[in-house]
Order: sequence, then C-alpha cells, then structure tokens
Amino acid sequence: MRIRLALFLAAGVVAPVISLPLSLANAQTPPPAWFQDSAAKLEHELAAASGEGQRHRLLRGLKQVGEFWQPGDGGAAEFEDFVRREFAGDPATLDTMFQRFEHLLEQLNGHFAELRYELRRQTDLDTGPALPFDELFSAYDPGAHLTEDFFRNQLAFVVLLNFPLTPLDQRLTEGEHWTRRQWAEARLAQAFSQRIPGAVNQAIAAAQADAELYINDYKICMHHLLAAGGERLFPPKLRLISHWNLRDEIKAQYSDRAGGLVRQRMIEQVMERIIDQTIPQVVINNPAVDWDPFTNEVKPSPVHDLDAPAPADLTISRAPEPDTRYAKLLAIFHAERKADPYSPAAPTLLARRFEEDRQMSEARVQAMLERVLTAPQFAQAARLIQQRLGRPLEPFDIWYNGFRPRERYPEAQLDEICRRKYPTAAAYRADMPNILIRLGFRPERARYLAANIDVEPARGTGHAMPGAMRGQKARLRTHVEQDGLNYKGYNIALHEMGHTLEETFSLNLVDHTLLAGVPNNAFTEALAMVVQGRDLELLGLAEPDARSRALQTLDEFWNTAEISGVALVDMAVWHWLYEHPGATPAELKAATLRLARDTWNRYYAPVFGPRDVTLLAVYSHMIRDVLYLPDYPIGHLIAFQVEEQMRQAKDFGAEFERMASFGNVAPDLWMKNATGAPVGPEALLAAAQRALAEWAR
Repeated sequence: MRIRLALFLAAGVVAPVISLPLSLANAQTPPPAWFQDSAAKLEHELAAASGEGQRHRLLRGLKQVGEFWQPGDGGAAEFEDFVRREFAGDPATLDTMFQRFEHLLEQLNGHFAELRYELRRQTDLDTGPALPFDELFSAYDPGAHLTEDFFRNQLAFVVLLNFPLTPLDQRLTEGEHWTRRQWAEARLAQAFSQRIPGAVNQAIAAAQADAELYINDYKICMHHLLAAGGERLFPPKLRLISHWNLRDEIKAQYSDRAGGLVRQRMIEQVMERIIDQTIPQVVINNPAVDWDPFTNEVKPSPVHDLDAPAPADLTISRAPEPDTRYAKLLAIFHAERKADPYSPAAPTLLARRFEEDRQMSEARVQAMLERVLTAPQFAQAARLIQQRLGRPLEPFDIWYNGFRPRERYPEAQLDEICRRKYPTAAAYRADMPNILIRLGFRPERARYLAANIDVEPARGTGHAMPGAMRGQKARLRTHVEQDGLNYKGYNIALHEMGHTLEETFSLNLVDHTLLAGVPNNAFTEALAMVVQGRDLELLGLAEPDARSRALQTLDEFWNTAEISGVALVDMAVWHWLYEHPGATPAELKAATLRLARDTWNRYYAPVFGPRDVTLLAVYSHMIRDVLYLPDYPIGHLIAFQVEEQMRQAKDFGAEFERMASFGNVAPDLWMKNATGAPVGPEALLAAAQRALAEWAR
C-alpha cells in the first residue's frame, strides 16, 4: 500500500504526491458584480495588445480567475491590475512561466514531503514507543495552508489566468491526442482547481493520522488466544496486526493439513469480534491477558512471552471495545465533509475519489467488480477449491491461497528462510541489488534503483512513502520482528518495493515532473502486485512453468473476486454515511454489518453456502485509508494485463521501466501504452476460463 500524503499540490491522484480533492469551480461566492465589465474591458485591451490569436486563452483565463476571486482578493482595480501584469500574451513568456512553475512546485512538494516524513517518523517507524506528543506531530500537516496561501498571494490566479482547467470528460475524450506539454499544463491547472481553507485540510489530516495510529497499534497476541480446554494454538511471541497479518495467517494455515483448520476458524472468530466490536478492549495489543474468542472469556495470563507487565488488578474487565473502530471512521467522514462545499463539481468524497482521483467513474468501477463476481468462473473456481480442500467451503476461504506454489512450503520453513536472509531491515536493503537483478533488471539499473530506495522498519504492517522531487528517495517500510523478517514481512516488503520502483521511475524518468506518477493508485498497486507475485522465485524456491502459471492465474482471479466484494462494501458504507450524516458510531456499526451481510449474501453465499457473513468489513483500510479499497481489485485487473505484456516481451526490467515512466495521464491512455488495451476484466476472465478448463481435463 502506498501511503496517502496530504501535501499542497493537488494534480489528480498522482505519485509521488497524493492529491487533495479537486473541483472546477469555487463554491464560496459567485463572481463579483463588477467582474463582467472589467473582463470585457480587459478582453478588448489585451487582445489588441497580444494579438487576436490570444483571445481564446484570455477569455478562458478571465473566466477561470473570476470563478475563484473573492472580495478579500481585491476590487475591480486590483483585479484589472493583476490581469494586465500576469497574462502571458506571447508564447515565450508562457513557456518561461510554465517551466518555472513546474520547477518551483516540484521543490515545494519535495521539501514538504521531507518535512512530513520527519514529522511522521516516530509514529510510522518501529523506533521505540510513540508518545502522545508524537501523535500531535504526526497529525500536523505543514502544507495544509499552502494552497490557500497561493490564492492569497495570487500565484494560484497566475496559473488559472494562463493554463486550462479541464474536466474529466475532456481529458478522457481528447487526451489521447494531446502532447505531453498539454497534459502537463492540465495537471498544473488542476493543482489550483479548488480553494479549500487550510483549516479544512488540517482537520482531514488530523482525523486520518488519528485513525492510522489506532490501526497501527491494533494487534492481537496470538499465543494468548485460548481454545476449548485452554489450549494455545499459536506459538509464543506471535503478535498480528489487524487485518493484514490476521488474514495472512489464515492463508499460511492452508499448508498445515493437521491443525490449520482449527486455527483458521479461531482467526475468523477474532475478526468477527473486531468487526462487531464485541472484542474485549483489554485484549487489544495486550499480552498480559488470555482470551477465548468463542466464549469471550478473559483472564490474567500466566505466560509473559512479550515482556508484558504483570496485571495490577486480577479482576480484568470483559467490557467490549466501545465502537472505537466506527468512531474513527465517523471522524474522518465529518472532516472530509468540510471539503464538500468547496468542491461543487465533485461534492462528496466518493465523487472526488472516483471522478478526480481515479479518473474513472464509480459506475464503471462498480460494473467491473460486479462483472468479476457474477462471472461463472467464480463458482467454478470455488468448486475446484472445495475439491482441493476435501471439505465444504467456509467463509474464511475467501482468502484461500492454495493455488500458489507456496503451498508446498510450510509457513515455518518460509519464516526460517526469510529470517536467516534478512535479520534486519538493513539486511534487506543490502540485498536489494541482488533481488532486483533476479527480478530482471540489468545490474546498472538495479544499483540505480537500490541507491534511490531506503528500507525502514514499519510500526504497522508496511507501506511505501514516495519522494516528491527528483533525487529524493522513496521509502520502503515493512514490519520486522525482533528475530528478523518473517515471510509475511518479506512478502509485504516485495509489494512495497514494487511501489518504490514505480515511484522512482515515474518521478525521475518522466519528461515533466507535473506528470510524475501513475493515473491512480490502482496502477501503482498493480505494479506492486507484479513484483510481490515473484516472492518464491526470488527466494529460489519456485520456477514458473505452464502448470504453475495456470495456478497463478486462478490465484489472481480468486484474489480479485475476494477484494471486489470488500471494495463494494467500502463504497456502500460511504453512500450510507452521506445519507445519514448525523449517525452515531453504533448506528454506523450496525449499517456496516448490514451492508457486509447484504454484499456477502448477494455475491458470495451462492458460491460458499453460509449466509449473513460479515468478514468483508474486516479490512483496516476502511478505517485508516478510506475509499482506498477499490484500488485493489482494479489493480488486480491491471496487474494481470501488465503481467501478460511482460511475459510476451520477456524483459521484466525494461517493460517495468517503460510502463512506470509514462506518467500520470488518463487511465486507458496509460494502459494502451503499456499493453495495447484499455483497463478491464476481460483478460483476467478469459485466462481464468482457460486455466479452469486445463484443470478439468
């Protein structure tokens, strides 16, 4: 997962800078009464001075400035003086203006990204306890007021006067014929397509930081889970963050034919209690107590495997977590709503995430996800999994990973290999050139990439933090246990390395830094998945052949079907929030549980059997990285198309670099450059059908 940084430059959903919401108008006030007369006078005067060929640009610029001009910016005289002074009436002046804005905005973004990195260091990285004041630093956004400042000092108006604001429809229909300079100009203007007050941006950043810290410390001490009779099913010192590690532990248990099933059922019960908030507050990240997740009984633990302090009071409360999970989400909702009045073209966070961040309509995305879930291949794959397991499917089998070659290797064996190779984050970083060469990068490129990527121990599960100006390093974070990097941490590190490879190429090799990044987060997720999928090969444990490729296709399809439902729940919850803005945490919880059950019953129950399952609501992204989840299924679809192209080209490194350095243009334009076809589920569904037919023979 790539971390979302709220910096001041908002040019779509791009890397390395993750955008604030955009709009094409200012919600606060209409143009002042004097505006029409002043604009007409300026049109006549400046068109005569600059030439008739500049009239269209001038009219567009006057209109754009007028949409954002407020009484505090001055009256007619100040407006007219500004336009006369700042309109670039000849191509040479316009070129100079463009180049200087591109350079200086890159510098601002880069230095503010570095500040943000330092402010978040203690809460992001596993470098010791995070104290209360560290949380305050982490929540502070040093760039929250910069866009507002740029309107006040009129730099934003300079851009709006001289460069075009383009609606999504125009970029999608005309962008294929634009030059790279035209795309860069469009992104420059988008950076100032809203005038959101700094206090609103700061409130959003604070709510997000608070939720992120809550999730980062939400861990379950697995050795302290008790089965019937007091049996401990998990080894000492195993502390798993929700939901990532809990989900991955379910996946790991498929390799244990003897005891894996009972452990998976226990983890599912833990997840359900997290979702419905019946989990006792005292058991969260607390190795001083033992907990039976089936009876919900809690008692002091005689085992202190994680240096837990002895409990001061042997009477331990079984009081449930007080709907904290949903209170955090509600706080983000209320913070994000403050931006809605300043975004009339996309007046909800849903609209901003899809229309502006993803540059894809919500309807199109939902149709793609439903296409996957209603395809006959879903039920066919489920029947194959049931045959391979030798039992009826259970709800947690949405995370079945037996199609992967890793099923040959017990989790303990993979853990031992990874710990031996990577006892520290520094050891992983030292081996990065070798990893990159084995991936398919040439030695000189591998050294270049390794020199531009730092590896750091994450407090949470892991993420990538991009640079924002050329030469600035990308940061790869993964969680490293005291005894070294286990297989889960290694697998996450490869995913995050995929992000940082994309971030390095798309920042440093793109022709315009205003185009740095990819069209939306699904694209960087896709490139990360392509790297992550080579985990066993990079450990020297598996080489792909025709049989394993068919299995990998089914694994990719099953993962896409799983996360598609999760994304649909995420989207449905946000629709419910906007329909019920006065909801309490308890009401939001009830709605989330209902929406998760409804989604399960519609798409999954016909395949799995059991009804009214809530597991689709367990993902921590729903709380920490709101409305990020749709990027994953879109990313799976993109990843499959990209993977197919890389196999055909037979040069992973060169193809990865070619694709990643194309920059932040429209999604289908990027995809056509990468693979020759627009984004869609067709390639994955066709390949899944071929793989299923192969196994049926």
